[in-house]
Order: sequence, then C-alpha cells, then structure tokens
Amino acid sequence: MPLTVAIVGRPNVGKSTLFNRLAGRKLALVHDTPGVTRDRREADAELGSLSLKLIDTAGFEEGADGSLAQRMTAQTLAAIAEADVCLFAIDARDGVTAGDEIIAETLRRSGKPVILAVNKSEGRGHVDTVTDAYRLGFGEGLPLSAEHNLGIDGLIEALLPFAPDEDKTDAEIEEDTDTDDDAPKEEDAPDRPLRLAIVGRPNVGKSSLFNHILGDERSLTGPEPGLTRDSIAAPWTADGRAILLHDTAGLRKSARAAGHTLEQLSIQSTLDAIRFADCVIIVIDATQPFEKQDLTIADLIEKEGRAAVFAVNKWDLVEDRGGAIGKLRRQLDESLPQLTGAPLIAISARSGEGVDRLLPAVMAADSAWNKHIATSALNRFLEEALKRHAPPAVRGRRVRIRYMTQPKVRPPTFALFGNQLEALPEAYQRYLTNGLREAFDLAGTPIRLRMRGTKNPYVDD
Repeated sequence: MPLTVAIVGRPNVGKSTLFNRLAGRKLALVHDTPGVTRDRREADAELGSLSLKLIDTAGFEEGADGSLAQRMTAQTLAAIAEADVCLFAIDARDGVTAGDEIIAETLRRSGKPVILAVNKSEGRGHVDTVTDAYRLGFGEGLPLSAEHNLGIDGLIEALLPFAPDEDKTDAEIEEDTDTDDDAPKEEDAPDRPLRLAIVGRPNVGKSSLFNHILGDERSLTGPEPGLTRDSIAAPWTADGRAILLHDTAGLRKSARAAGHTLEQLSIQSTLDAIRFADCVIIVIDATQPFEKQDLTIADLIEKEGRAAVFAVNKWDLVEDRGGAIGKLRRQLDESLPQLTGAPLIAISARSGEGVDRLLPAVMAADSAWNKHIATSALNRFLEEALKRHAPPAVRGRRVRIRYMTQPKVRPPTFALFGNQLEALPEAYQRYLTNGLREAFDLAGTPIRLRMRGTKNPYVDD
C-alpha cells in the first residue's frame, strides 16, 4: 500500500510545484496567480524505496457558506481526512503568517502526522522562517525549494518513518526495485485501464457528471463558469473494468482565451487529456445543444482519432421531450458526418437520470475503436459496395479499387489498393466510410482511409 501524502498550505506557497517535483512530471498547473488549484489532484510516485500517493490541494481560504472559497477548503479537508501524513508547506519569503497558524490549528485537530516544509528556501532569507516555524507546533521546518529541487532528499527521509514498508531490509527493497524494473509497461499491460475523458464547453455539467459517476464530490461544482482549471484524474471500476476518468476544464473559443495565460494553460491541460484518452464523453447542454463550439470540440476529438460518446446533460430542464432526442440525433449526424451514429445519451448529472446508460455506450464505442476486421470480410464488403456504386471516372479513366485491408486499429484504419486512388472523390470516400460503419458496427469511432497505389499481385489486369 502506498503512503498517502496530502500537500496543504496557503495559496501560492508552491504546493503544486512541490507536487509536480515529487511526482516526477508536470501534472498540476503552476502559475503565479494565487488559487490556481481548486480541486484535489492525485498522482502515484516512487521515490527511492517510498511508494507514495500524492494529493495536491487548494489553499485554505475563509469564506461564507456555499462560497467558492468555502467549497475549495472543503476539498482540502477531505484530502486531509484521506491522508496518512500531511505535508504542510509554508513560504520562506513570507515567514509564518496568520493564515499558516489557522491551517496549523486545523492540522492539529485532524490528529494526522504533519511534516512542515519551508518552501522557496533557495535564498539566504529562509533561516529566520525555519526558526520561527517552531511556533506552529510541528518541530523544525525542512528548508527546501521545489522549483530548484533543493532539500527533496531531506523530505524523503522525513517521510520514511511513516511508510508501510519501513521495516523492510535494504536487500528486500533492492529486490522489489529490480522486479518493478522488469514489469511490463502500462501501454503493454493487458489489464491497462480504459482512459476516459469528459470534455465540453464551460458550465455544461462536466464536473457534476464526474462526481456522479464516482459517487463522491471529487471536483468543485457550482454556477460559476470555468470552475475546473486543471484536468483531474480518478480511478473507477465498473462491471469489472478498470477506468481512469478525467474531468477537464471547459474549452472556450481560442480567440476568447487569447492573452489569458492561465486559461490557455487550462485549455492545454484539456487537450492533453484528450490525447491521453481512449474514449471521450462530449457533454452537450440540452438547453443549448450543438452550438458551434460543441461541433468544434467534437471535430477536434475526431481528428485526434478518439472514440466518442455524446452526453446531452440537463435533460431534466427540457420541457418538450417528444421527439427531441430524434431531432438531436439528426442534427448530430448532419453536422458531424465523420461521427455518424456515435452514441447519443440524454442524461441529468444532477438527478442521475440516464447516467447508467453511459457506461454501455462507452464500452461499445471503445470496442468499435479497437475492432479488427478480417481481410476476407473486408473484401466481401468492398465487392458489394463496388457493385452498388462504382467509383466515378476521372479524366476519362475509371478509378479502380482492387482490394482492402485493415493495417491498424485505434481508430480503425483501412488501406485501399488500386489505380488513381489519389483522385477518389471525398463523396465516394464517405460512401465507403459509412458503409464500413454500418456493416461492421463501428459507431462511435473515427474511421481512416489510406490510399495505396500498389498493385495486388493476385489479381490479373
């Protein structure tokens, strides 16, 4: 079992920088603006013999009941309750502040072990802060600089006594390390979790859906648009299948985000989550369905080659439901022919209506995304498709498609072999793509066609 470590402290003391440093990669957004982190972010890390589950938290801020500050603090308190040990970060440049003392009192009441980290101690001015930190009641503060990778070894030593494996011998630790090095990488492991991202415009209910699926208030929700700033991942198991679920920041038009560095970082985090995903749930607002930005997001996901499921959220707010889902289906297929037939599920993340139908739709889309079709079946399909509708002539010469194979999956990619295929009209390519989708149940996944000029050696002219 890994040691669960919650990193807590005031806003802008470097918690996310320390989180990234210990995780060994840039996972959390880092910016000079205070309060960038709003949700709990988790990551697994290996530091020497230490196996850690790290939790990055929002800063403690006082606020009225129901306010954003109060909801952020509630997320931090949940992280403290989950932790085995709390890493309390203070700013060496600011010294011990009244805010630090309030947090210290909260940590003492929690009863959890606390390690005091005096961050930003790369200069000479930190000595007084380290001495003054004694009055917080957690012993001597550890001077470190997460940004400059100073003092991290001392922090690891401070964490070792709390580790579940503290009684292992050096030989056992070395043996474990050797075994880990030989273990299959995540990409090659047959039981790799399905990577599922939830994306959409701001304020369409992505975080509400994320929380409902997990059965926990894992992400901040509220009427304020743009609450989620960073992609948050959480493990989930459904019907025996391991899933890594990502909540993401809303994607606005690029022009509106231009010049807003923090929002641009949030958008980049969402784009990274899409590229990381196997399947994407695209959340649409039922009261404002399929706006231009919805179509732009869906087109981006198709171009990235990810399986897609559409969740029409806030269905409980739709007054006239008669024929509404059929109308949305037609609108989807007309506006996004490249994703014709993709699953479209009406849901309410608030009440839970329809959410139980999402998982089967995701599994079906993922199955289509991974489907490999035998060459013999493909060429029977091709023969029938050519009989129904032959390719048009180009400059007096007929385009000849000789045969078809599938060289890749994820997404399904088909290679066409023949003559003059570079001149095959897009309309005819759509005809073949739609035929493949219908014949082999490939709804919810992009389909790629690749043109090859190589002649089939088994076919005579």
